[in-house]
Amino acid sequence: MLIDSHCHLDFPELAGDEAGVLARAQAAGVGGMLTIGTRLDQFERVRAVAERHDNVWCSVGVHPHEAKEEGQRTPERLIEATRHPKVIGIGETGLDFYYEHSPREEQAESFRTHIVAARETGLPLIVHTRDADAETGDMLEEEYGRGAFTGLLHCFSSGPEVARRALDLGFYISISGIVTFKAAEALRAIVRDLPLDRLLVETDAPYLAPIPKRGRTNEPAFVAHTAAKVAELKGVSIAMLEAATTENFFRLFAKAERLR
Repeated sequence: MLIDSHCHLDFPELAGDEAGVLARAQAAGVGGMLTIGTRLDQFERVRAVAERHDNVWCSVGVHPHEAKEEGQRTPERLIEATRHPKVIGIGETGLDFYYEHSPREEQAESFRTHIVAARETGLPLIVHTRDADAETGDMLEEEYGRGAFTGLLHCFSSGPEVARRALDLGFYISISGIVTFKAAEALRAIVRDLPLDRLLVETDAPYLAPIPKRGRTNEPAFVAHTAAKVAELKGVSIAMLEAATTENFFRLFAKAERLR
């Protein structure tokens, strides 16, 4: 069984065919999905998807792109949302200095607030980082010094140093379909060296469909292609990679009820 550890089932590209998306995932061996919150004003929609399906969980958070409009200065709304049994993570949150849809200061403030919520609830922090390796590493280490928390770097496409810094804090690394892209040799080199017991796989659907589905709307079923590439890079069987990443998911997202 595989777990798609990061997808956006509420986004229009997938929401219009929810039953089909989940059926195709099941047929591909994907036994569970974590659908991700990116805005609080849309959180109820995200949570509703999880409520409809035993094998779907959700997170609550504000994407760094949305920090200008929805960035959180206090953790109360995030913490309140985690009282729901289906909410198993905080985020996605983090720093995106590539697009800079929101000012860096507002991204950082919201990121820190999400960390407080993760620390207080004990739920994992789901971190988005792009063109902000040093700043992300600095913030994680600084905040960890104020009190421990756990989490992962999602859709990892950064450099080896931020991966090392995150792993040193006990974080996990989630690999998306980017690892299959022709131009991603640097990422593949990093994945070869990452510890198997800290790896997860994801789609980030509806974005970043892996080869051989490149150019199509991504969906959870396609995580099988990413898993196959990661297994190849790690020199393990697909079955071993599936077992390891699923075990890692339930270890990290301990609030999720393990599927029978």
